[in-house]
Amino acid sequence: MSLTNLSGRVALGIDVGGTNTKFGVVNHRGEVLEKGDLRTDEYEKVEDFIDALYNTVYPLIEKYGTAENFDGIGVGIPNGNYYSGTIEQAANLPWKGVIPFAEMMHAKFNIRCTITNDANAAALGEMLFGAARGMKDFIMITLGTGVGSGIVANGNLVYGHDGFAGELGHTIVKPGGRKHWSTGSEGSLEAYASATGIAITAKKMRAEFPSSMLNQFPEDAINSKTVYECAIKEDPIAIEVFRYTGQKLGEALANFVMFSSPEAILLFGGVIKAGDFILKPTKLHMERNLFPIFRNKVKLVFSELAEADAAILGASALVLGIKK
Repeated sequence: MSLTNLSGRVALGIDVGGTNTKFGVVNHRGEVLEKGDLRTDEYEKVEDFIDALYNTVYPLIEKYGTAENFDGIGVGIPNGNYYSGTIEQAANLPWKGVIPFAEMMHAKFNIRCTITNDANAAALGEMLFGAARGMKDFIMITLGTGVGSGIVANGNLVYGHDGFAGELGHTIVKPGGRKHWSTGSEGSLEAYASATGIAITAKKMRAEFPSSMLNQFPEDAINSKTVYECAIKEDPIAIEVFRYTGQKLGEALANFVMFSSPEAILLFGGVIKAGDFILKPTKLHMERNLFPIFRNKVKLVFSELAEADAAILGASALVLGIKK
């Protein structure tokens, strides 16, 4: 029986965001050999975006890839459907409707292309290269502008019958609560635990407490970063913003634990830079709301992937030959 040599195999990982697209060539050891980016929002037509991507990326494919060692193109993209290869009704992309993105990429590059949503890609990246190596059951929660999630159960990503399972950020954590700025739903986790939600909470709380350091900043400068800057200076209102956020997140995580009984929940994204300000209340309220048989069993850990490369690594994991 011959053995497959993976040492020279590489993949192209692409992370498409509403504003920017990041890409890189990744090998099986999780090393980003070369990377770059281009603007997403400059292209009103998806065809023009793919043309620009091709012109920017193809020199890297020629440099690192051959028919023998190139595993393909993996793309993490909002509302990306792993089953069909389509982008479907993505609110924060310039291109609307249902777009056969994987098919269009294959036609342009003549290389197989696999897509999924960005949070699922992050989960795959953690499973192959990060803190979830060796785990078969975990949940990935991405805390950025929004709240994304990827659920791995029995070693496989949970896609559901139509490819869109795992939108935990849009589950309701406070019925009749805060109205989401995009979906219009009331009381979703994303409305509280995202960077956007933290800014909304901070603006409301500082209005009630004029002595808070948060009032030193203009309205448009209030974000999770400025809240953190005030928290480390021991401003009680900034600390309370993170405590309240952690409470909402922890209550939601308790529900998620009782749904799939994961070994760990991995947290990733800019919001986790708040460290213990958000982690401690999250852990406290998660454990407090768990059914006794689940308590003190689930690790709550931060991602081990470098934030600058995580999206590229996650996208590349789609085509690097791992079990999906």
